[in-house]
Amino acid sequence: MKYLVVLNINPDVLQALTEEEQQAIFSGHEKFLATVQESGEFHSTVALAEPAKSSVVKVRDGVPAVTDGPFLESKEFLAGYYLLDCASKERAQELAAMIPDAGIEGLGVEVREVVFELER
Repeated sequence: MKYLVVLNINPDVLQALTEEEQQAIFSGHEKFLATVQESGEFHSTVALAEPAKSSVVKVRDGVPAVTDGPFLESKEFLAGYYLLDCASKERAQELAAMIPDAGIEGLGVEVREVVFELER
């Protein structure tokens, strides 16, 4: 079964961390990635640019309108994800708990079951 492990980031929380604490997060992600690759549970991952670099496309009356910035104003935003192939939801949650973001107040890790997938 595949699970999407969603990383939600609050830039204010990250900026309040020391350089050493920020580096520990990156190192923790490297360790997590090595663990799931070694176990064979890794499928893929992406990291996303901050919302200020995004655009929103809306089509109204057949005319596209593009605006800069995020769709919603929010303290937290989707920073990226890991797609894992695990035996159970409990295993996906166990792995998600290894991600350093899960232990930092103001950051979050969400586990969601994939119910449909289409590959090229």
